[in-house]
Amino acid sequence: MRWARDGHVQLRGPFTRHACGGFQSETADIIQGSAGTRCLLGQPWCAAAALALRRDVALCQVLPAGHVAVQCSLFDKSPERNWMVGFHQDLSIPVASHSADPVLQGWSEKEGLLFVQPPAAILQQLVAVRVHLDDCHLGDGPLRVVPGSHRHGILDVDATSRLQQAHGEVSCTGPAGSLLVLSPLLLHASSKATGARRRRVLHFLWGPPTLTHGLRWQHAV
Repeated sequence: MRWARDGHVQLRGPFTRHACGGFQSETADIIQGSAGTRCLLGQPWCAAAALALRRDVALCQVLPAGHVAVQCSLFDKSPERNWMVGFHQDLSIPVASHSADPVLQGWSEKEGLLFVQPPAAILQQLVAVRVHLDDCHLGDGPLRVVPGSHRHGILDVDATSRLQQAHGEVSCTGPAGSLLVLSPLLLHASSKATGARRRRVLHFLWGPPTLTHGLRWQHAV
C-alpha cells in the first residue's frame, strides 16, 4: 500500500471550499496576525471538523480504527508572515502532565500546552492530517516530503541527508479542502512562499486513545 511505503498520501477530503472559508473565519481572531497556533482542538468547530474527518470514507482507509484527534494546529503562511524550515521530523506530542519515566525527553511548554518527545514506538503510531484551507501551489511554500523516510525511525543529521539524497523529495500541492496525510516521522520541509497568496493549513494529529510511560493526552476527540 502506498501509504505504508511512502508515509504520505493525498486525498480529496470531506470539506468544501465554503467549509474551508468558515474555518478561515473561525481562526481569524484566534491567531490575531500571528503565523498560527497549536491549540485549536478545544474549539467546538474544530472538534466537529475532527469528527467529520473521522467519518470520511477515504481517510478511514489510512487512519487506524479507534484513533482520536489529540491536537490541531493552524499554519498561516503569507507575504507578511513567510518562513522556511529545513527537513525534520515531528518528535513532540501534547500531553496532560509530566511523567518521571526516563525514556521521555525534551519536555517543553508552548502556548500553555505541555509537550514531550516519546519513544519511536509511540511516534510510529501517530498520523497527521493536514487540511488545505487555500489552494496550494508550488509558489506558496508547500510541504516537501522525502518518501519512505518514516520507516527509518528517529533520524540524526547524517541519516536525514542520506535519505534525502537517496529518495529525493515530493512537493505536496493541492486545492482547498484537500488532505495531506503523513506520518510525523516522515522527513518534511517547506520553503518560503514566492507569491502573494496565503497558505493556511489545519494540521490535525491523531493517535491511539491511551498512551504508555505514564502519559495521557491533554485533549482527545
